[in-house]
Amino acid sequence: MNSMGWALIFKKGCWCTRESIVINGSKYTIKERIAQGGFSNIDLGENTLTRKSYAIKRITCHSIEDQNFALREIEHCRQVDSENVIKVIDYQLKGSADIVINTTSQLNIVLPYYKHGSLGDHLTMRSKREDHMPEAQILQIFLGICDGLKALHEAKPNPLAHRDLKTANICLSDSFEPIIVDLGSVTEARLQVCGQSEAQRLQEEAEERSSIVYRAPELFSVKSYCTIDERTDIWSLGCVLYAMCFFHCPFDPIYEKGDSVALAVLSGNINIPENSIYSQDMHELIEYQLRLDPMERPFIYSVIEKTHDLIAKLEGRV
Repeated sequence: MNSMGWALIFKKGCWCTRESIVINGSKYTIKERIAQGGFSNIDLGENTLTRKSYAIKRITCHSIEDQNFALREIEHCRQVDSENVIKVIDYQLKGSADIVINTTSQLNIVLPYYKHGSLGDHLTMRSKREDHMPEAQILQIFLGICDGLKALHEAKPNPLAHRDLKTANICLSDSFEPIIVDLGSVTEARLQVCGQSEAQRLQEEAEERSSIVYRAPELFSVKSYCTIDERTDIWSLGCVLYAMCFFHCPFDPIYEKGDSVALAVLSGNINIPENSIYSQDMHELIEYQLRLDPMERPFIYSVIEKTHDLIAKLEGRV
């Protein structure tokens, strides 16, 4: 699921026979396939009673481990109280997964539907016209993303990290507010790694759940004895801000050429385009988050403070 993000995929034409699905007594007519992954699909569903549209996420679970992992997404959504983080409207688990007897279960989750799609979609449209967002608009949207991330990092009883923050996992509401979505990759933020086997397991999890061009350097080569915390998200957040300015993540061109993203990330070299229309302050805000050493990287509170300072400075120029 994580690799597909939430970019909307709209199909032409119509389905001759509309599929319907019942979740806790509410019936939904499936209108479109929004996104598709290995073990989950997201469909546009319409409540047959209210005619309101929702995103219906359907996750197929092949084992109890799969099932428990899928249910964690519900738990994490409910732990976080923020207007900038997606909320679960309803859900239902059908069947029981058991790898021994080859049975599966399906978790159906009802989520808000965002007709404007993702921030990634929006940036793709703008890039075709070379239509850069004004700096003030970028900072306002960015501040909303920061507020959502702050809620994750402040979650009780334990702080959470998204671990797959990217433009495709940020939707835009009707009022153009950013909403962090796809909490399937969310995990406890602070992990103490003790030994090679733990380090290897965490690295493999990151390879599976975190998009390579947004992945923090400490997750490419996890040390045998180290602490991993929520500042993995700050690296990804810096990549998101870079993409908002320049239409792509700093490591997208390397990935597209087939070169090693890991080597590029671990080099710590971030290239700000020479023809950038943005202020030196904006460049410094990006670089502030993209510090190679996670212990030198700021926490979300400091990023929010610097963003507020830059907004105030911009307003003072007008």
